[in-house]
Amino acid sequence: MNRTCPNKAAAIAERLAAAGRAHLVCIDELHSHRSAAAPCSLGSAPMTAHRLIDRIEGAEKPIAVTLARAFQDDPAFGWVFPDTARRAEVLRGFFGISAAQSLRHGWVLASREREAAALWYPPGVVTDGLLQTIADTVRLAAIFGRDLPRGLRLGEAIHAHHPKPQPYWYLRYVGVDPAAQGKGRGGAILRAGIEQAARNRCGVLLETATPTNVAIYTRLGFEVCEEWQPPGGAPTFWTMVRRFRA
Repeated sequence: MNRTCPNKAAAIAERLAAAGRAHLVCIDELHSHRSAAAPCSLGSAPMTAHRLIDRIEGAEKPIAVTLARAFQDDPAFGWVFPDTARRAEVLRGFFGISAAQSLRHGWVLASREREAAALWYPPGVVTDGLLQTIADTVRLAAIFGRDLPRGLRLGEAIHAHHPKPQPYWYLRYVGVDPAAQGKGRGGAILRAGIEQAARNRCGVLLETATPTNVAIYTRLGFEVCEEWQPPGGAPTFWTMVRRFRA
């Protein structure tokens, strides 16, 4: 095997994992104030709503199902996977891998009923060992199938618009099952993650391809760093940062 293969595999896996990152939370959610493993405490939190949020340590399947439902109509995923009927199954597989990655390296936060979930990565460069990287790359390529070229192009573009070095906790995905919206879960899970990052003396980085989310995140203290257009006709993205506040 060529000695450069591990780096190439890692790059492909990251680009595929990045493809379609666009955070979906309905406005009313934010205006509201394994078999599952035992959750870890998020620590003492001043907001009562945070008592409804767990840090998950295993069993990514319920998280994948919730996020797949939340992102079914997302503009970025709609561009990557234009076949609506196929998209639901593809997203379940995609988010299963993405949740497992965040379980290994960062945080997975979820409501007690697993009807809202958020996947996080820590600051810096996230890497896996060679075997895990190859396994993820093969699985992601199989999941993307004929949509692989669009996924790679979008993932590459997203990666290129991240700061280097990357000093923030990265909110990869956050979503609420459409059947559970209007209960305040989206706002609670976002605030819990922001406060957890602050305990680590870090800000938060995200991007969204949903225009209405820009104002929502701004109200939560995020600033737009860049508005940019991916190649190939993908929807416009906004890269946003919430800086650490002591």
